[in-house]
Amino acid sequence: MNHKRRHHFKKLLLTELRRHVEHVNDEQARALDIANDDLKESSDAALRNVIQELALNLGDRESKAVADIDQALLRMKEGSYGLCVRCGHEIDERRLEALPTARYDAACQAEIEAKRGQGAGPSL
Repeated sequence: MNHKRRHHFKKLLLTELRRHVEHVNDEQARALDIANDDLKESSDAALRNVIQELALNLGDRESKAVADIDQALLRMKEGSYGLCVRCGHEIDERRLEALPTARYDAACQAEIEAKRGQGAGPSL
C-alpha cells in the first residue's frame, strides 16, 4: 500500500475514532442521567439497574469500536496495516474502504465465520 492510500485510511480511522469517542461519552453520560432520573421517579431498583445496564452496554459496543480503531492505527504504525493478521496476504482496498479496521482478508474472515457457525448449535 502506498503512502497516499495509507494516509487516506488513516484519515478514515481518525474520523471514525472521533465519532465513536463522542458516542461513548454521550452514552455513558446518558446512562448516568437515566439512572439518576429513574431513582427520583421510582423506587424500583431492578428497573433502574436494567435501564442503566442497557445504556452502558451501548457504550461498551462503542468502546470496542474504539479499541478496534486503536489496533488498526497501531498496525499502521508498525507497517502491517492492510495485511491479514492470519495469513499475511494483502486485504483488498475495497474491503478496507468498507471496514477500515479489518484485520482479516475476505477468505480468512469467511473461514473464521464458518468455524463459528459450526459450533454455534441450532438456531431458533
